[in-house]
Amino acid sequence: MKSFLEKIKGKNELGTNFREQEQLRRQVSSLYNIMTDIYGSDKIVLRAGKLGVLQMMRSEYLPERVLALQKIVLEDPTLDTVPEPEHIRDILDELENEIADIIARRAVEDELEKKINERLQQRHEDYVREIRMQIVKENTGPENAQTLKKLAILEKLEQKNLVRSALDVLRPSSLDEIVGQERPVRALLSKLASPFPQHILLYGPPGVGKTTAARIALAAARDLKYSAFAAGAPFVEVNGTTLRWDPREVTNPLLGSVHDPIYQGARRDLADSGVPEPKPGLVTDAHGGVLFIDEIGELDLILQNKLLKVMEDKRVFFESSYYDPLDNNVPRYIKKLFEEGAPADFILIGATTREPEEINPAIRSRCTEIFFEPLTPADICQIVRQAARKLNAPMDNGVAEVIAEYTIEGRKAVNILADAYALACHKVVDGQEPVITLAEVYEVVQVSRLTPYITRRSSANHEVGRIFGLGVAGFVGSVLEIEAVVFQARRKDGGVIRFNETAGSMARDSVFNAASVLRKLTGRDLNEYDVHVNVVGGGRIDGPSAGAAISLAIYSALENRPIPQNIAVTGELSIQGRVKAVGGVPEKIYGARQCGIETVFVPRENEKDIPADTRGVKVVPVQTLEEIIASIYPTAKEMVN
Repeated sequence: MKSFLEKIKGKNELGTNFREQEQLRRQVSSLYNIMTDIYGSDKIVLRAGKLGVLQMMRSEYLPERVLALQKIVLEDPTLDTVPEPEHIRDILDELENEIADIIARRAVEDELEKKINERLQQRHEDYVREIRMQIVKENTGPENAQTLKKLAILEKLEQKNLVRSALDVLRPSSLDEIVGQERPVRALLSKLASPFPQHILLYGPPGVGKTTAARIALAAARDLKYSAFAAGAPFVEVNGTTLRWDPREVTNPLLGSVHDPIYQGARRDLADSGVPEPKPGLVTDAHGGVLFIDEIGELDLILQNKLLKVMEDKRVFFESSYYDPLDNNVPRYIKKLFEEGAPADFILIGATTREPEEINPAIRSRCTEIFFEPLTPADICQIVRQAARKLNAPMDNGVAEVIAEYTIEGRKAVNILADAYALACHKVVDGQEPVITLAEVYEVVQVSRLTPYITRRSSANHEVGRIFGLGVAGFVGSVLEIEAVVFQARRKDGGVIRFNETAGSMARDSVFNAASVLRKLTGRDLNEYDVHVNVVGGGRIDGPSAGAAISLAIYSALENRPIPQNIAVTGELSIQGRVKAVGGVPEKIYGARQCGIETVFVPRENEKDIPADTRGVKVVPVQTLEEIIASIYPTAKEMVN
């Protein structure tokens, strides 16, 4: 192998003597630096002092520096001849080889020393273990015939396993299997896959896939290029309804707690010496990953505030009046937990079925919010067919559609299918393959006392005095069937306006607003008529949002003009005839789609609230009641059916 000096020489054969001498100086300096790295500057100075070469090391005369280097490397005090300049190259080559041997020898010695220490440590642990076992045997130990019998029973139970439950088999295993939530899932994945992931709140009705989407999104984010999550990032799941704040702070599974020596649960060896032991909680288990809290709106308020502190500090700090930092009996890990806290750097994903206004504003301010969509009958049918493929069970035509009539929850739909499949398996004879038929589905429906979710459906007919309004319950929209009849007043002193008492006072006020607007539009005074307005089913109307629908129902009855039964209307009606903004427009459009409504009239002020994808529902923004009437009755030649 060519030495470093030979390489330099080969590259500089045409150089001057001065250049060659400068290269030799650099080589000597490099060798001094290597020796300093090996032994340390202090030891090199001590060795040079013992050999009497301190002055020679600092000499400007290169051969003297080479002689000093020889003595230090070879540790030979008998060398006293200053080398000739022409011999310096050969001497440096020898010194390089010697230094290489020293480095190799030290590497081998370090490796041997490491293995020796590991072997000694292992021998020590084995020896301590043997001593402990001996002491246990001498004291007869904790085991007896009863404990050994119970251990044998447990070990026998461990060997028995049932197959997975139907829900485990049918649960989505990839983002593509989550039906009807393309936009929310895409938004969720983008928030997690970023180099700077955000805390997230998921809103939506139950059974639409919030928990499953969060779990699968983290698994997908781990594999993406710009993700902040490592391959083994944990997903820790807990339900907010099961977590309660303990004012004594003895137990806290979410944040962690301290087991003081006097409390039950403290380790005996620590309790005997009076040492408290911190127990990290789920926030530490989720360090580097995701902490998923289902039903976060049900989480104890004090616990929510403490969780916010942990999210800010990214650590959990413990306190105990029993902790003494000067006590030598305190293990180092306990000192570290008390003095530095436990790490808790995680991404919070909270899921809730509550309205955003019901969630702690401090938590909302720290989280990005994603709304999951209610499932449509088409989504439910797709979920059912997907589950049937996983069960490898054929279905009769119409099974998916019937299940979709009784639920809007994906989880509930899968449960119905699994129950029907179980009935089909029970009825199988002569080795036939189970087939899910309508008979099994209806049997499950009857046993479970299920009722159709959709009780009102649109039609192509036209009816006088009947129209569909829209309401919201949670994150799900609903259709209200509103009807009105008008008669000549019985009494000469004026007619009577009747309305559902259960509909609420604000809805009743909408009727009086309608009377004023209709008098303005038609010139007729409703005081001359007996008017009866009914909300079919007696449902309570949330606020004045049905004002426009009530007015149209009365107008249709008053003018004897039929209304198409495939439209729905929402909006507050002012006494000037304007259709004012209302809340829950996306949910109301969803409710209309569920019932087969083709056209929905919404206030123009809510135009920005209209979803980009209305899935076949035509949404018409309007500003006045006259615009709706003009759209329903484009000419004055309608004939009553």
